[in-house]
Amino acid sequence: MPEPKEPEGVIAGTGAGGAMDLAASEAETLEKTPGGPEGTGPQGKPRSLWSDAWRDLRGNPVFIIAGLVILFLVVISIRPSLIASGSPLKCDLAKAQEGSQPGAPFGYDGQGCNVYTRVVYGARTSVSVGVCATLGVALLGSVLGGLAGFFGGLSDSFLSRITDIFFAIPVVLGGLVLLSVVTSSTIWPVIGFMVLLGWPQISRIARGSVITAKQNDYVQAARALGASNSRLLLRHITPNAVAPVIVVATIALGTYIALEATLSYLGVGLKPPTVSWGIDISAASPYIRNAPHALLWPSGALALTVLAFIMLGDAVRDALDPKLR
Repeated sequence: MPEPKEPEGVIAGTGAGGAMDLAASEAETLEKTPGGPEGTGPQGKPRSLWSDAWRDLRGNPVFIIAGLVILFLVVISIRPSLIASGSPLKCDLAKAQEGSQPGAPFGYDGQGCNVYTRVVYGARTSVSVGVCATLGVALLGSVLGGLAGFFGGLSDSFLSRITDIFFAIPVVLGGLVLLSVVTSSTIWPVIGFMVLLGWPQISRIARGSVITAKQNDYVQAARALGASNSRLLLRHITPNAVAPVIVVATIALGTYIALEATLSYLGVGLKPPTVSWGIDISAASPYIRNAPHALLWPSGALALTVLAFIMLGDAVRDALDPKLR
């Protein structure tokens, strides 16, 4: 009498064959699952560091708040007339040191200028200086540090000694010395000074990141297959070494905004008629007892801007650092 056949799809509960069928069934189920196993994306494709970082950032309230503040600053930097009417250079001495009133919610400074209008237009200068200085520092430091870390030898030793010399120069003192002889009222001398003294930090970060990345197995395999140095740098090393540079540059952007305000406050940074928070803080300092609003509003805008960029940098660092997951 023939033995009854088991229904199709029934998995044996015991024996090696049952275990193999179970494993095959689980694997098939995972392949059909849209999300796939942990560490994979749709259709089971592995997620990259950047996709994981973006997923974490979207759920981070610190990143969202900082991003909204920075987006608002960028918008008013491009079009300050959207929320402020009139010219920041138009002043009326008859209204000097007056408080809040219609058309001037932040009051007037010691020269009779509308503090609200100057705070709004000052965002353009601060954001422009911070972004341009950060881009220059990141580009110069990444190229020099990356090349030194990749080739090593004499070039690496020479760059290390040069960076040591620049690290020994106090930033504020260097600004007082170098910018005191500049008569231009544009933002470019200040940006050039920041790039000159800021690239060594990014260079050290890029150098260490490239040295770590070039020791990975995939780089060695590409080298063994005959990949050129330029291909190794651009295709295999740079995408895996750029994350620390992005994190440091994002945090440094807020620092450069604060540095510009400091130098302008000391009288060696930006100069009138340029509208700057540092210039306004310096001009309002003698009147802090009679007109504290003229000092508090630009100071508050400066502090909020620097805090937003630092918070953004911290959020990006947490998202890009696998050790913090």
